[in-house]
Amino acid sequence: MDFIAQLSVFAHAIWQILTNPAMVALLLGSSFLGIIFGALPGLTATLGVALLTTLTYSMDLQTALISLIAMYVGAVYGGSYPAILINIPGTAAGAATAMDGYPMAQRGEGGKALGMTTTASFIGTLIGMVALVALAPLISEAALQFTSYEFFLLALFGIIISGTLTSKDLVYKGWIAGLLGLALSTIGRDQLQFFPRFTFGLPELDGGIEVVPVLIGAFAIPQIIRTLRDRVALGSPQPVKRVLPEFRAVFRNLRHVIRSAFIGVGIGAVPGVGEDIAGWVSYGTAQNSSAHPERFGKGEPAGLVSSETANNACIGGALIPLTTLGIPGSPPAVMLLGALMLHGLNPGPMIAITQPNFLVELTAIIALASLAMWINGMFLAKHVIKVLRVPSSIFLPIVAVLSVIGSYALGLSLLNLYLMVPIGIAAYVLGEMDYPISPLVIGVILGPMADENLRRALMVSEGSLMGFFERPVSLLLIAVIVLTIASQIPAWKRYRSRLWKKFRGRALAGKPAHGADDPQ
Repeated sequence: MDFIAQLSVFAHAIWQILTNPAMVALLLGSSFLGIIFGALPGLTATLGVALLTTLTYSMDLQTALISLIAMYVGAVYGGSYPAILINIPGTAAGAATAMDGYPMAQRGEGGKALGMTTTASFIGTLIGMVALVALAPLISEAALQFTSYEFFLLALFGIIISGTLTSKDLVYKGWIAGLLGLALSTIGRDQLQFFPRFTFGLPELDGGIEVVPVLIGAFAIPQIIRTLRDRVALGSPQPVKRVLPEFRAVFRNLRHVIRSAFIGVGIGAVPGVGEDIAGWVSYGTAQNSSAHPERFGKGEPAGLVSSETANNACIGGALIPLTTLGIPGSPPAVMLLGALMLHGLNPGPMIAITQPNFLVELTAIIALASLAMWINGMFLAKHVIKVLRVPSSIFLPIVAVLSVIGSYALGLSLLNLYLMVPIGIAAYVLGEMDYPISPLVIGVILGPMADENLRRALMVSEGSLMGFFERPVSLLLIAVIVLTIASQIPAWKRYRSRLWKKFRGRALAGKPAHGADDPQ
């Protein structure tokens, strides 16, 4: 599809939504609901998209995407409200925002800070959208050359890299979580020979484990338990006088905006990482490159703009591997993948052929969702803060009920409830032991892809593994996987550290020492 045709499809999708009052109301309502989910500590973008997914079951694909994307964009932005006004990030993605946002609010600049975050989030989302529409076709075209060997290795790499980057202490915990998810995905009849596996004679398990109960159980139940257990006390909100767009302040920090947007897109494209890491990396980069790093943490606008731009640019980045390879780039994107599969759409390289207009229509929805987020942010910032005074002990039981209803509504099956509760409790226990949950969920989603393609490759090659070493792309993926694993082995880390120290010592030895011969 050439540029003119893409532009025509984009404009038509925008016009189709804007001329439908019901669509506009859904867009603004979902965005506002997302902001609420992001603003309330204990409710996250991941949880919001998961709960909304169950309500979109009877909708058509476009309507479902409008509500889910608007929720996603709004929730990532909404975490900045409590971060700025009460110094408690509503989501992990808003943690870096609190570093400079709260000091600004303490100086009486809460409205200015909210205006800057709203505008920076809007710009970051748009840049992420441009990256999605520019890069996704290129990646999708390259992925069309993949065979079963490459798809298996790609799924395996997605699980390994997710476990590597999301582990808090020992990287092995992330890999173990991913392999647990991979094991759960093998329950049910296999896709090639339809043979039952690990069903224990229960016909209800023949169809395998549904993705949505796993998503809700793994993310909602642990979050509910922790929030009710910890009883996070909210501080006194800082006063907000007037919220201004602050375009001038954002453009004064244009270099931080552009750099942070690229960081957000790049980190978002890495499977399973997410917006919180993008915010911290961007914040750290801004501080290290600043002429006045001592101002950061004391109300520096550059820090605020950097973290918020990266958070929302990460959305477009996370959708790049999701749409082209079927691998989600962040926890909320995991939920979005589950929603797409629920509506019969399987993202991957073939989507450009089966749904040629899907990517362009998706970018149109992202553009309108970012606009809805900006409008809601400008007009509702002073009022949303009142919701923060509602105790979490009231909101979280409601969320628990919605989780149960949502899981049951998917096929009206009690089995989904029986699966959701133990998976949620297991996820809570794993989380308490610092096992990351995202790799587990990604393992459940990518497991069928890995299983089916490995079995097909071995059937074609009559059990020989040589096919993995006869294709250049397959060899490249094997090398990346081996290097990723090797880089986390303690012996290799020590060896790499010694090499780096030796190289650095030789480099410093080659420099002239400061002495009498140095020019003054």
